Amino acid sequence: MYKKKRLGVNIDHVATVRNARGEMYPSPLRAALLAEKCGADSITIHLREDRRHIKDNDLKEIKKRLKIPLNLEMAATKEMLKISLKFKPSFVCIVPEKRAEITTEGGLNLSFNPKFLSKIIKNLKKNGTRVSLFIEPIKKDISKAKDLGADCVELHTGKFCNNFNKNKNYKKDYEKIKKAAVYANELKLEVHAGHGLNFKSTKILTKIKNIEEFNIGHFIVGESIFGGFPKIIKRFIKIINKK
Repeated sequence: MYKKKRLGVNIDHVATVRNARGEMYPSPLRAALLAEKCGADSITIHLREDRRHIKDNDLKEIKKRLKIPLNLEMAATKEMLKISLKFKPSFVCIVPEKRAEITTEGGLNLSFNPKFLSKIIKNLKKNGTRVSLFIEPIKKDISKAKDLGADCVELHTGKFCNNFNKNKNYKKDYEKIKKAAVYANELKLEVHAGHGLNFKSTKILTKIKNIEEFNIGHFIVGESIFGGFPKIIKRFIKIINKK
């Protein structure tokens, strides 16, 4: 029986454009509601510690108005835990975060302070939030994610996408993601994928039946300049669910 794959639309970079001029537009809330109208299954926002794109008020307004699940990406910090417990997003994806990075550079280091990470996950789940960990597609990290109590893992697809975009051999990276997805399912973890995905790379990864959710943002926002936000979202929905 075919199981529909889900699309999470990340709207961080709508906020990036807004913040470039310190204006009130373009509105992340408007983007979230439009993505919802176009068939997105969830909306992803990353409230970074430096607030470089999404702001606290964006989280407040989007959570209040959105009818589909909100997926909050956050660093494993006391501040972000407090915010998440207050706003109760449907989903949380815990991601690594460095002040100097342009974007997330890799998966979480699950060996760093695992007791604290486990406590965060436990508190979030107790608050009714589904918890995902953004990790590299390797077995040891998947096993650790399971031990820490995560509900899901989001596999970092950055290396696969970089090699694909540069016309380098990506098959080793594809097989690595595939094996990781199968293994995660064996451990009863739901599998998501994200980072650097475009139309073509997403289409390739949809062949991996174990991946249930794709989270895509930068490409959607960028390509929308030329094709329009609704059209790009609908095209991705069609790609990930093409039988």
